Amino acid sequence: MCSIGGALMLSSAAPAIQWYPGHIAKAERALNGHLAKVDLVIEVRDARIPNATGHPRLQRWIKDKQHLLVLNRRDMVSKEAQQQWDAWFRLQGQTPWWCDAKVGTGVKQLQQAAIRAGNSLNSRRADRDMKPRPVRALMLGFPNVGKSALINRLVRQKVVASARRAGVTRSLRWVRLGQDIDLLDAPGVLPPRLDDQMAALRLALCDDIGQAAYDSEAVAKAFLTMLTQLEGTAAAGVAPNLLQKRYGLELTFLDSGAPDVESWFAASANRHTGGDSLRMATKLLDDFRGARLGAISLELPENAITEFKVPVPEPSSSN
Repeated sequence: MCSIGGALMLSSAAPAIQWYPGHIAKAERALNGHLAKVDLVIEVRDARIPNATGHPRLQRWIKDKQHLLVLNRRDMVSKEAQQQWDAWFRLQGQTPWWCDAKVGTGVKQLQQAAIRAGNSLNSRRADRDMKPRPVRALMLGFPNVGKSALINRLVRQKVVASARRAGVTRSLRWVRLGQDIDLLDAPGVLPPRLDDQMAALRLALCDDIGQAAYDSEAVAKAFLTMLTQLEGTAAAGVAPNLLQKRYGLELTFLDSGAPDVESWFAASANRHTGGDSLRMATKLLDDFRGARLGAISLELPENAITEFKVPVPEPSSSN
């Protein structure tokens, strides 16, 4: 058995939240070969977890290129969370572009920002007596943060495959966006490993990594603990008595003050899934991912919320 924070347990057959799928490694090698041709990097993050979906190699890839930061799924966080993150990023000198690629909110503003970047590029080219050309933009981000859906919205037709699961895009391809922008759609690129298992847990909860990377039951139980700690922060968006209202069962607490996750989970499985704990875990995770639990932020700016003390899988010694 593998301990996760001394509270939850994973079976020996279940890996810690860790990955490096072969197609992502291959895509990163291909990506490095295209970076020299790119003028602009459009980085897409998940608005529910802006920090966890920031790639540690991003600055190495960007270098002196122009950079647009997109926070997708703005519909899945509260207005207060959006305002806090917007202010936080602007203090870092970064203007965030908030989008909902599913319905197209914010996409026109993003497109205009990319065109302005192209105009700036061509102004510099004109100063060197060079002809204007479309800006070459790379769409970059973790798996399943909505890159392909965003491209389809920008082009106004389905030109790339898009689905709410990780790993749909498997190769790099160029897409022409009018006469102004050429977009390079890249597969989701993950770091080689994540030593921060809290960030890995958030990625698993938001379905931004493949299900093979984690144990669904352990992640669902950690989510219950996380909910209890988020409930006291209004911007996080956790409604009072959420679990009672949604599942008809209140989450109680042990004498130690920790939530009695095991009892709630067993009772909920008996009530909703015929005692099938894996189905109950899937139901809970799907309800969160589908926003049926409300617009919940799993991360807020560092000064707005203290770090969670949630049991998560320890990093594996092998990779």
